[in-house]
Formats: sequence, C-alpha cells, structure tokens
Amino acid sequence: MTKFNRFFITFVIAGLFAMNSPAGIADDQSYGSKTGQKAARSFANLCTAWLEIPKNMINVSNQSNVFYGIVGGMFKGLVHTAGRLGVAVADLITLPLPTQPIAHPIYIWEDFDIDTTYGDAFRYDSSQNIQPQPVATEPAPVPQAAQPAAPVPVDDSEFIKRDTNRKLDSMFQNKMTK
Repeated sequence: MTKFNRFFITFVIAGLFAMNSPAGIADDQSYGSKTGQKAARSFANLCTAWLEIPKNMINVSNQSNVFYGIVGGMFKGLVHTAGRLGVAVADLITLPLPTQPIAHPIYIWEDFDIDTTYGDAFRYDSSQNIQPQPVATEPAPVPQAAQPAAPVPVDDSEFIKRDTNRKLDSMFQNKMTK
C-alpha cells in the first residue's frame, strides 16, 4: 500500500509541475486548442441561449421601467436567443475552421449587463489568442431642459424716427393748409 501512495504522491506532484510548464502554456493556442474552444463556445451557446430572455428583461427594466422591461425585454431576449442559437449552430458546422467568436460577450455570463452584439461572421482566427472585441456602450443621454433664449433687443430707433417725422409732417401740412 505504501508503494501505491508513493506513486500517487509522485504522480500528483509531477502533474502540478507540468501544469505550470511553458510548453503547456504554448500549446494553449494550437489548432486543437482553438477548435476545442470553439466547440465549448458553441455548446455553451446552445445550452444557455435561453438565458438571453431574463438577461434582457433585467437590462431593459434597469434602463427604463419595469413594465417595458418585462414586455420589451422578453421580445428582445427572444431575438437574442435566436441569434445565439444561430451562432452556436454556425460554430458547430464550421468547427474544423478556427474562427473568431461572432457573439460578444462570448459567453452570456461574462458581462451580464452588456447587450449582446454580433461581429463579423467567419473571420479566420490567425492571432495567437482569442480576444473578444471590447463592447463599449455609451450611457443614455440624460434629458435636460433647454435654457430659454435671452431676448435680443431690437433697434427700432430708425423706424420710429421716420414714422414720427411722417406724422409731424402730415400734422404740419394739415395745419398749414387751413
């Protein structure tokens, strides 16, 4: 029994050292690794696509009101569910080709507060590591009341002078003709 324990402890320690070796890190971006990540990504999207419905209901409720969040978020979630399922099926069909992820965030649980976006489809992954494209959402603009325009004084002095002169001329002519 002690021989088995010694072998087991030696095997565990060797496994721990092998996990931290540079050769293991370099193999992370091999062809097999990329296709394995793509397979895991597609199966995860197939299994968790339905989570887009409550995710969008919560996000839309936080952005507006609860009623619109439930109704509008459900429809938005159904559309994104269909999108994730389509992306998952496309990833399964093109499994041998290491392509970049189409849906961002890659997994639904990564950035739960960010809306799902869809990038370029079937982009060949020639990079050494798969990095999701950053998705930056701009905060909704806060409505602010516009300042009323300051009244601009109108210079009527020339018009008033001409009008006054006409009145005076007509009065003078009336008085003179009598």
